[in-house]
Amino acid sequence: MPEVSPIVFVVDDDVSVRESLESLIRCEGWQPKTFASAQEFLDHPRVAFPNCLVLDVSLPGLNGLDLQTLVAGERRDMPIIFITGYGDVPMTVQAMKAGAVEFLTKPFSDDVLLRAIRAALDRSRAALGHEAEMRVLRDRYESLSQRERQVMALVVSGLLNKQVGGELGISEITVKAHRGKVMQKMKADSLADLVRMASRLRAPTAATTAA
Repeated sequence: MPEVSPIVFVVDDDVSVRESLESLIRCEGWQPKTFASAQEFLDHPRVAFPNCLVLDVSLPGLNGLDLQTLVAGERRDMPIIFITGYGDVPMTVQAMKAGAVEFLTKPFSDDVLLRAIRAALDRSRAALGHEAEMRVLRDRYESLSQRERQVMALVVSGLLNKQVGGELGISEITVKAHRGKVMQKMKADSLADLVRMASRLRAPTAATTAA
């Protein structure tokens, strides 16, 4: 299956800016999608491949900084590049602290914008990759039985099999059997690997997974 070209979303109420950026983006081999307002953009469904948002600060209705807040909460894989006809230090600081990739004041060169878009798309690819890995880990964890989750929580906390058995009131042999199932289902190559997985998942402790 061929790789889908990244999408560069543009939200700007100036039609000439939208048309200019659409042409520039298309020439780079990316897919441009332009909108005149924040609401138009929000009505567009989320995409599951590399993307970024080129966003004007001053928009009718919901402004760019407010839209950034919504995007940060709902579309974490979508980096934002701000563009504005006027910009002040507090506005720039607010946007960058909230995670913007770049804050460009018009007029800016095509090269400057294209560099920012490339960096944003790289960040989007990384975020999507992380999401996919976490989805796999969560699915593996969900496949564990209640007892296997209890054993996993105690094992990654550093307890020996005998100690785990004492905590759960089961034999050491039974602990070993559950531990083997945990390693198999989580596809962990070693205890250290399992500990890393648990850390990424922030798996519940044995107390919270107890029946």
